Amino acid sequence: MGCTGFVGIGNMGLAMALRLREAGFAVRVRDLDPAREAQARAAGAAVAASPSALAADCELLIVAVVDAAQTEDVLFAADGAAATMRPGGTVMLCPTIAPEAVEDLARRLAGRGLACLDAPMSGGPARARDGSMSLILAGDADVMARHRAVLEALSSRVFRVGTRPGDGARTKLVNNLLAAVNLAGAAEALALAERLGLDGARTLDVIERSSGQSWIGSDRLRRALAGDFAPRAHTTLLHKDVHLALAMAAAAGTELALGTQAAALFARAVDAGYGPLDDASLLTLLRLPPQGPMPAPAAPPESAA
Repeated sequence: MGCTGFVGIGNMGLAMALRLREAGFAVRVRDLDPAREAQARAAGAAVAASPSALAADCELLIVAVVDAAQTEDVLFAADGAAATMRPGGTVMLCPTIAPEAVEDLARRLAGRGLACLDAPMSGGPARARDGSMSLILAGDADVMARHRAVLEALSSRVFRVGTRPGDGARTKLVNNLLAAVNLAGAAEALALAERLGLDGARTLDVIERSSGQSWIGSDRLRRALAGDFAPRAHTTLLHKDVHLALAMAAAAGTELALGTQAAALFARAVDAGYGPLDDASLLTLLRLPPQGPMPAPAAPPESAA
C-alpha cells in the first residue's frame, strides 16, 4: 500500500487524513499551520517540509486547499509537488474551483506523466471524519479503480460523474449554488419569524418536518440559533463558490436570478465582517434592521480565507 499525501489539512483535509490513518493507511501531510500538522502527527501521520518533499514519496496526492491560486502554488510553485512526484502518480483535486482551472491543471499534470482526479467534496468536517461525506469524481476509470481503497475509506457516497476533468467541479458548483440559495432562504425565513415575535427554534422544528426543510438550513441554523458561529464552513467559501457558479452559468449563456440574489447576500455578509465566521452568520446579518436595496454582488477576492 503506497503513501497517500495531503497538502492542506484544514477542517476537511485534516478530517480526511485522520480518517485514513484510522483505517490503517500510510499518510503524509503538509500545511502552513503547525498546529494542524501536530494533530496529524499525533495520529501517526508523517509531516513533510514542503509539497515537493511530500510528493516524492506518495503515489496519491490529495490537494485540499481553498482555491485555484493555492492549488497552483501547491503543484507548480518553486517547491511544488508536480516536479517531484513520480510519473504514474495521481493528483486528486478536492478544492471547489472553476471547471476550466481543473481542465488546465489536469492538462499540465498529464504533461508530466501524472493522472488527475477531479474530486470536490461535500458534507462538512464531521462527515469527512466518519467517512460519510460526498465525493464527486471525474476522471479515468482505471485511475479511480487503482485508488479504490482510499476513495471508499474516505467516502461511503462516491459519485462518479464522468471521465472529463472539470465535470466534478461543474457538479459541485451546481450543488453549492443550491446550498447557497437554500441557506439564504432559510436564514431570511427565520429572521422574519423572529421579527414576527415567533421563537426561532420552535419555528425551525416546524420547518424541519415540513415542506420548507433543507439539510443546509437545518445544519447551519440550528447552531446559529444556539449562538454557535464557530466556522465549520467559512462564509467566504460559499461567497467564493456562488460567484464561481455565476461565472460558469454566464459562460453557458444562462442567468441565475436566485443565485444572483444569494451572491449579493453573501457579499453583504463578507463586507460586514462575517467572512471568517460560519456561513450561518447570514442569520445575524438578516436580524439587523433593513439597510435599503441589496447591492449587486461584487467579485470575491482571488484567494478566499
